Amino acid sequence: MKRTFSRAVICGLLLVANPLLAQLPHAQPDELGFSPERLGKLQAMVQGYIDEGKHAGAITIIARDGRIVDFKTYGYRDLEARAPMEKDTIVRIYSMSKVITSVAVLQLFEEGRFSLDDPVSRFLPQLTNLKVCTGGTAENATLVDAKRPITIKHLLTHTAGFAYDFTASEPVKTLFQKADILESSSLKEFVERLSKLPLVQEPGTAFYYGVNTDVLGALVEVVSGKPLEDYMQDRIFGPLGMKDTGFDVLPEKMPRLAKLYENGPDGKLRAAAKPPYGTYSEKGRGFASGGGGLFSTAGDYLRFAQMLLNGGKLDGHQILGRKTVELMTANHLTFLEKPTLGENGAEGFGLGGSVRIDLAKANTLGSVGVFGCDGAATTTFRIDPKEKTAVLLLTQHLPYNQHGIFAKFYTLFYQSLVD
Repeated sequence: MKRTFSRAVICGLLLVANPLLAQLPHAQPDELGFSPERLGKLQAMVQGYIDEGKHAGAITIIARDGRIVDFKTYGYRDLEARAPMEKDTIVRIYSMSKVITSVAVLQLFEEGRFSLDDPVSRFLPQLTNLKVCTGGTAENATLVDAKRPITIKHLLTHTAGFAYDFTASEPVKTLFQKADILESSSLKEFVERLSKLPLVQEPGTAFYYGVNTDVLGALVEVVSGKPLEDYMQDRIFGPLGMKDTGFDVLPEKMPRLAKLYENGPDGKLRAAAKPPYGTYSEKGRGFASGGGGLFSTAGDYLRFAQMLLNGGKLDGHQILGRKTVELMTANHLTFLEKPTLGENGAEGFGLGGSVRIDLAKANTLGSVGVFGCDGAATTTFRIDPKEKTAVLLLTQHLPYNQHGIFAKFYTLFYQSLVD
């Protein structure tokens, strides 16, 4: 009997066989307002970091108007094996996971499952009656009752009072290190461990970078009734054609996974002894960390970024409503005494990522409204609604942005725009 297959089925099979086919369409740089000569300066800068031994490898990808104008790889994903960085290399994106988890939360918000002002304890009762640390030692911390509950918006904006061990000061730093919450075996265990730790500040009083988005991952599980990884596959990765994105790496894809590198005491690159923050590639280890546990590729993440740039839609799939994306990419720190990040006041924070609110104060090239996020292994992405661009730089280097590549990368990206 002769079998026939629809075009959609055939395309789906091809995407599984070759994930590079899932990328956005390509165009020549000068067709979309980029100078090839000026893009060459960006490529030379990134290659210089490789040649100087500051990074083992890198991937850059740039799109405008939904088409890729530049996609380059540099150096190695595995220095010891001399395996080159390739366009479908899988990397740890760490905190770039936060924007994806925030999209999952906003999907449920759109469905009326909760309001942003709802206390998260309504869904995660373990987080009721939390304490705030006001001093003391790890053995005898001074704790007071929090005056207000943590809301879902507090979590989306990192104003809940939760910390990381690497952002907290003493004694909370030591308490977090002892609890080792990022080594939990499940989101449920993570929330249980976290519920026994103090906040670093009163909820809703200041921006403080911490495990907020991991709590949001637990919220998604409870509200949706699905494991976080299944929810993301069904509602985000599957519809967007993100074939290589998830909390684990399948055995057959392991050869494509890039190693993490650091500079040793002699200044030379060496493989990191252990991936930090509980990010295990093997299925069954660790938990689905919505704050930093995802693996992805340049092509996959670009599709996600393009969806946001398109107002929540890509290839006929409406992941978010356009008004939800508008809300997500606004500065939500305006309710704080200090409504911006950092010292210069150029950046605010939306629901899951940073947003440029003042061009002049930044002293760097860009646009008001640029939105994005970075990852601990020196990965970064930004979308620019004004210029209709999406751009990523992916390395696998610890510690975060050690050699200052981000500022140069974005300067050279923007200087290459000529039309």
